[in-house]
Amino acid sequence: MADGDDGAAGNEKTGPELARAAVEAALAKRRAQPRRKAVTDPATGEPRRRRGYTGPGPDPRDPQPFGSLLERMMKARGWQKPKAEATVFGEWERVVGADIAAHCRPIKLEDGELTVEAESTAWATQLRMLAGRLIARIAGEVGHNVVKKLHIQGPSTPSWSRGPMRVRGRGPRDTYG
Repeated sequence: MADGDDGAAGNEKTGPELARAAVEAALAKRRAQPRRKAVTDPATGEPRRRRGYTGPGPDPRDPQPFGSLLERMMKARGWQKPKAEATVFGEWERVVGADIAAHCRPIKLEDGELTVEAESTAWATQLRMLAGRLIARIAGEVGHNVVKKLHIQGPSTPSWSRGPMRVRGRGPRDTYG
């Protein structure tokens, strides 16, 4: 050992001794602080309960379900309308019913007008007749004024009128007839 090292090494604490010394120092500091007086109720003379939340009941400091926190955040940021619009597309089967959803799909929602594509012209006609009920059903599921009008299309077919190999005439006759 070098000169002067042996004196410092003898006073140094390690392991459990160091932990015990830290706890004792914290307790001594706590005991040195003045104690608070108990506040008494002037009417009864009994000690007054501390304000705040105590007891077994729920309080705002409890962990909150993620769904309720998400709802509060969406409301605070004004995301209710985009959420409702997304619900129309994401939950289409639940919103309009499984039987209708099996024969059509939403294409776009713009300025309160929902464009729906039917699988056949017969279903497009049927959906046009049910448009009022569908709007009411959608309003019941996602909220009012999300969908104000339905635009129903039949099935889309390829266009034969464009392209470098275009031939004038009526086009293929028996393909879609």
